[in-house]
Amino acid sequence: MKKKRFCSALLALTLALSLLPAASAAQADTGEMAQVLAALSIMVGNEEGDLMLTRAVTRAEFTKMLVSASPMGDNVGETTTVSPYPDVPYTHWSASYVEAAVSAGYVQGNLYGYFEPDRTITLKEGVTMAVRLLGYSDADFSGAWPAGQMALYRNLDLDEGISIGPDGAMTRQDAMYLFYNLLTAPTKTGQTYLTTLGHALTATGEIDRVSLVNSVMSGPVVMAGDWQSKMNLDPAAANIYRNGTLTNLAALQPNDVLYWSKSMRTIWAYSNKVTGVYQAVTPSASSPSAVTVAGNTYTIETSDAKYALSNLGPYQTGDTVTLLLGRDGGVAAVASSAQVSGTLYGVVSGTADSSYTDQNGNRYTAKTVSLTATDGSSYAYPVSTSASWKAGDLVQVTLSDGEAKVSRLSASSLSGKVNAAGTKLGNNALADDVEILDMNGKGEACKVSPSRLAGVNLSSSAVKYARKNAAGEIDRLILNDVTGDLYTYGVLTEVNEATIPDGGLGTMMGIYQYDISGTPYVYQYQGGHFNAAEGPACIKGNPRSPSSIRNLTSVSLSSLDALSATTKNNQTFPLSASVAVYEVRNGSYYLSSLERVRTGYTLTGYYDKTAEGGGRIRVILAREQ
Repeated sequence: MKKKRFCSALLALTLALSLLPAASAAQADTGEMAQVLAALSIMVGNEEGDLMLTRAVTRAEFTKMLVSASPMGDNVGETTTVSPYPDVPYTHWSASYVEAAVSAGYVQGNLYGYFEPDRTITLKEGVTMAVRLLGYSDADFSGAWPAGQMALYRNLDLDEGISIGPDGAMTRQDAMYLFYNLLTAPTKTGQTYLTTLGHALTATGEIDRVSLVNSVMSGPVVMAGDWQSKMNLDPAAANIYRNGTLTNLAALQPNDVLYWSKSMRTIWAYSNKVTGVYQAVTPSASSPSAVTVAGNTYTIETSDAKYALSNLGPYQTGDTVTLLLGRDGGVAAVASSAQVSGTLYGVVSGTADSSYTDQNGNRYTAKTVSLTATDGSSYAYPVSTSASWKAGDLVQVTLSDGEAKVSRLSASSLSGKVNAAGTKLGNNALADDVEILDMNGKGEACKVSPSRLAGVNLSSSAVKYARKNAAGEIDRLILNDVTGDLYTYGVLTEVNEATIPDGGLGTMMGIYQYDISGTPYVYQYQGGHFNAAEGPACIKGNPRSPSSIRNLTSVSLSSLDALSATTKNNQTFPLSASVAVYEVRNGSYYLSSLERVRTGYTLTGYYDKTAEGGGRIRVILAREQ
């Protein structure tokens, strides 16, 4: 196959593709198979995306699929000057594919020297052509045709999902199953066929669809100027995902970073931007591979961005710039602060004196405020020495006169319940690109997805800040310690709390031993204790020196799945995405898993607060029945 640009895996692709791997047609649904075959250009739908699976397949159509599935794949053009058969003149749409397939020995005409391109292909013909892709020739089979070929077809599980007999007329659905099964079948030499095409399998030998789609993806290109001419795809006829959400062409915005796949007729757009002071470049300004802006370092993804940030480009250290980030967080392009407007909203995590380099290469020190923004990233900006900021302050960062200006946010007055779909807070709609931050007032904060808040009742004290866009939708939201996802959870295995006499006053002390996801900790609290007991607990702050340890609330469970647990009184309680499971044996705790304890165990769940309050079951203890 011709060499194509390989890109690293993207986080937003999870909405564009189901990432569940499939080893055979019986394990994959039609959508999964269609994605794989479209990525390989073996089978694509019409302009409306319809695969037309019930329609019969002609010999010419199957031959084109076969060539696309072969190692010569993309090297075969759509036109030729050769007429391979009398009924396939060089002007026939399939002539180049028929010529290539005949030359490779994959297919041949009938006894009378004709190819019959428009005749519906039978299963035995399709199977014979397919096993030739696996390296088998007619000489490898004894007996009358197609007995040997059909026996191999069954032995290699090429028949999964196909119900017609050898003489049956193939539909496009039959062809889809046959080619999909072929990809994970062994060749005559024992190699998985997909790997002969230069594509990877997962560690378990399944089709790595993320890697496959990455390998046929082109880009990036920035949506500016004549951007459409840089793509070999008509955007108006493509499926478009923006930041992981299926949308349309009108939703794309200037300076979006675009990737595309012609065979899949899909465009992926990303709007991530970072604005701040251009602090440093590594390894050198003459050959930059990474850049530091606003306290964070980013890999440079494209040659255009590399040039812009080099000593040959228009930007120098000390400038305020905007980085346009691609799907894996690399720098796809650079814009001046005047070209891209934007404001960050977030929570101050701390302040410090930091070193900078001005446009003349001179080093200087400036007071710097660090913050966690609603996009989940951390940033650092120089501020006036007279500015007074502390951890937990709510701020916004805007550009003014080429500099980043940090100002205080005014608190919002908003409350309500988030609906089950995670699309509304009370009567207020959440924007498709809403950014949500949960903070605890001590400078710690984490990004939260809208679905994480589904069903949660937010009081006015829980909503610290909310901003609405021009459509009246909430697009930025900062919460006050709602989810509990900032903290770690584990099991207190031993607790010793005491008051030591000291001149009649007494000094409190606590010694705590605990396990977090299999890692043991010991903490000695001098001058106080947490009033905690052995068992599942929430550990706040640094696990090695926590600011608080408190026990969780227990509830008896009757069953559980990957997302939720059912209590003894038939209530459903959501599980934390990182729920810790321990087996309790002879008074000791052993880290386990959900899969292991589903049956044969008595289960007790421990939650931090009610589901309506944003809580989750954080720890499960399992005891053998």
